[in-house]
Amino acid sequence: MGIPRLLVVDDDSEMRSMMTQFFQQNGYIALPASSESEIRTHLTSGRIDLILLDVMLGDENGVEICARLRTEQDVPIILVSALSADHQRMAGYEVGADDYIAKPFNPQLLLARVRAVMQRAQRTPSLAYRRRTRTFHFDGWVFDGKRDEVHSPDGYLVSLSQRETALLKVLLANPHIPLTRDEIATALDVTGEADKPEAQGRAIDMLVGRLRSKIEANPKEPQMLRTERGVGYIFTADISVDEDA
Repeated sequence: MGIPRLLVVDDDSEMRSMMTQFFQQNGYIALPASSESEIRTHLTSGRIDLILLDVMLGDENGVEICARLRTEQDVPIILVSALSADHQRMAGYEVGADDYIAKPFNPQLLLARVRAVMQRAQRTPSLAYRRRTRTFHFDGWVFDGKRDEVHSPDGYLVSLSQRETALLKVLLANPHIPLTRDEIATALDVTGEADKPEAQGRAIDMLVGRLRSKIEANPKEPQMLRTERGVGYIFTADISVDEDA
């Protein structure tokens, strides 16, 4: 992934500067922002790996901003606030915040929480494809993230079901990473029965089999979507990505 890129969002210029400098000193690229419009400018102009979002931004509300961002993309978000009552924390988690940290905080603790959230985000199948601004190239195949279309190496449009397309997106976002059936099921919610792991496992195996039948030259001896013994599945194809403007 390269050097992690953080977005530090706070309307207090002193706090924003302090936090930006702190993360830069600890090996991050830290970018400052003070409003939702500035957040969106950063998100459209380059990669952001995590957002540290203050809840009280003058006339704007960080919880409401988090809720709006969550409908569009899955960049990890940590809310930071002097409001620390249980119901206020719950409001943050309910709109999709990955963590909620109360002010004042120990900077080293904040750093540890950032690292923990980023590690979880890297391990969990990424849903960054929801931005629908990417074109993936793999082993001669092309997946158009805007249209949800996949073309074979000879240029033919291959018809995938909605679930097959969703699985392919998860795999393309996590190449060369062994994924368990539970991780794939969590990303896809293919059964709607999160409390029944056996049903999930069978559903994932069947879904993988269907996708293999459409993208593998020999589905019985898959070269791209392989079984990782004792783990689950791994997408072994090398991938290049085009970012649309």
